[in-house]
This record gives sequence, C-alpha cells and structure tokens, in this order.
Amino acid sequence: MKNYQLKRLSDQPILQTSDVKPSIDGFDVLGAFNPGACIVNNEVILLLRVAEAPGARPGFVKVPLLEEQNGVPTLIIKEFPEPEEDFDPRVVTIEGKAYLTSLSHLRLARSKDGIHFTVDEKPFLFPARMDESYGIEDARITFLDGKYWITYTAVSEHGPGVGLAVTTDFLDVERIGMILPPPNKDVALFPEKINGKYVLFHRPMVSDIGRPSIWLAESIDGEHWGNNRYLFGGRGANNPRFAWEGGKIGGGPEPMLTDEGWLLCYHGADETHAYSLALALLDKTDPTSILDRSDLPLLSPELPWEREGFFPNVVFSNGWVRWPEGSDKAGQIWVYYGAADDGVGLAELVQS
Repeated sequence: MKNYQLKRLSDQPILQTSDVKPSIDGFDVLGAFNPGACIVNNEVILLLRVAEAPGARPGFVKVPLLEEQNGVPTLIIKEFPEPEEDFDPRVVTIEGKAYLTSLSHLRLARSKDGIHFTVDEKPFLFPARMDESYGIEDARITFLDGKYWITYTAVSEHGPGVGLAVTTDFLDVERIGMILPPPNKDVALFPEKINGKYVLFHRPMVSDIGRPSIWLAESIDGEHWGNNRYLFGGRGANNPRFAWEGGKIGGGPEPMLTDEGWLLCYHGADETHAYSLALALLDKTDPTSILDRSDLPLLSPELPWEREGFFPNVVFSNGWVRWPEGSDKAGQIWVYYGAADDGVGLAELVQS
C-alpha cells in the first residue's frame, strides 16, 4: 500500500468535546469521537460516539447504566466508595464486577462542506436494551439495498457485542438487535453483496490462545451470520518492524470498492496501546484474498490533541466518505478519525 497516503486536512480537531451538549441533566460530556460517516443528499452525516457521565462526588465513583425495572430497561446511577487502590478512570471493578464510569450513545452531526458540523442536541441512538446497558459505541455506516446499515458495539455486563440498526433518512431508525454476541466488535458490512451474499468483517476477542484479528462472515438476509473465516491479524508479535500493530488490530469503516479491489482501513495498536491507521487491499470477488497491506502506518498520533486526551495516543477511524460526482470534491476520500477519545480529526486518503 505504498501508493497511498493519509494527509491531515486540518492541524486542529474539526469537532471537540466542548462542541457537544450533554443529553442528560446533571451529566457531563467526557468525549465526542470515533464517528461513523456517510453522505446523504450532498450532506456529510457523522454518527459520533458521545460518552457522558454524572457529575462526580469526592471520594465516590458514579456508574450510569441501564437496569431492568418492571421489565423496562431504565437508566439509573449507582454510587460506590472510590477504591483505595489505583484504578482505571474508565473502568472500575467493585466486588468483582466491572462497570464503565461513563455511558456512550450515538449523536448525529451534519455538514454541507464536511468540515463545519452542526451537532444535534439529543441522541440519535441511546441505550435501550439490556444488551446495551453499559452503552453503545463506535458506529459504522454502510449504504446497501436502499438503506443505511448501522453497526455498533453494544456493551453490557456480559461484554461487548454487535448491534444493528437501519434507517433510510436518519430521522427514523429501526433497531434490529444484536447480530454477533460478546465478545466481538469492530464490525461493518460491505456495501455490495459478493457472490449473492451479504458480507461483513468483525473482530472476535480472544483470551488465552490467539490474538485479536479480523474475520469475515456471510449472511443471506443481513441478520443471521455464518461461514466465519479468519482474514488477517497483527504481525508485530515476533517482528519489531510491525510493532505498531503488535498489540491488537481491528477493522475501521465499511470497505470501499476501487478499481484495484476492496480497500479496508484498519487500526493497529502497539504494546503501549498507541493506535495507528493502515490499509489492506482485498480481491473484488474473493475478499478472503489479500492483495496488499500496509507495511507502515499511514497515520499515527503526532499532534498534541491526538496524543493527549481521555485515552492518549490514539487515532482511530470508523468513518470515511468518497465525495460523489458533481461535487467540487468529486472522488476525494475523506477519513474522519477519533483522536485520544476526545475529538474528531480529518484527513484525506490520496494516491501518490
């Protein structure tokens, strides 16, 4: 993939946490990042992941989550004494049970020029099911069969799984439900059927054996998935040259069809949890066939706002757009990326 480069279109974030209002009284927005992206009626649509948390009280940890009350998933706030030992401010374990200290939802943002966005004040998708009780995160958007398929990470006490929702206009949305159970994430559908079947990539999470890797699955209806196959994993475990993806990898936005094949943007993380972006090229008719792959990352955290934030040293993309014919940017590929779990940056994918 030496003929591709990612060039930042701005040395500042195009969206920041401060641009987003809390959706719940008494909550603060901790981050607005990792947007899914598409173009609808000559307008760029972003689906931001917005992480919110209730105001803190000294000496205590507050946990927002859904709890079933009279059969209805209901937002509640639990409060615990702060652990005496050091703990991750994002995840806290109380009496052997892990909780997230923030609750994420998906928020809509719109722009005519792809740079200056108006952010809705209310969520587009808010946790509403018990398998979303810890939040919904990191949407990918694929236009297929006349509708937009939105895949997202649905988090609960049982781990992260993959939810699916569909919309035709980003006004009304239908939840389909969980299509891949925990532990799994980083899922997007291909924007065309391949050999008559729907195809998606996903990233199962592993424990004692194996390392995180990207897989493919097929479906005849878009809801029930099978024929799972390993696609590729990180190469850094035994090769210092690829240390930038030696910790973990995962797929990014929906694959994009080019004359050469399917472009797949993915992220790699090193052993220090610094995230970078790279590309793979897959065969048009057999996406299990890898034609090319980045030797070096195309984008790594370098600017202060990419290196410092809620989760430092991260550039992470799950949204890109190719501007349509007739626009003044026709053919350009713009990549929207989360930076340090705190804001959104913008880069252009160009061929050299």
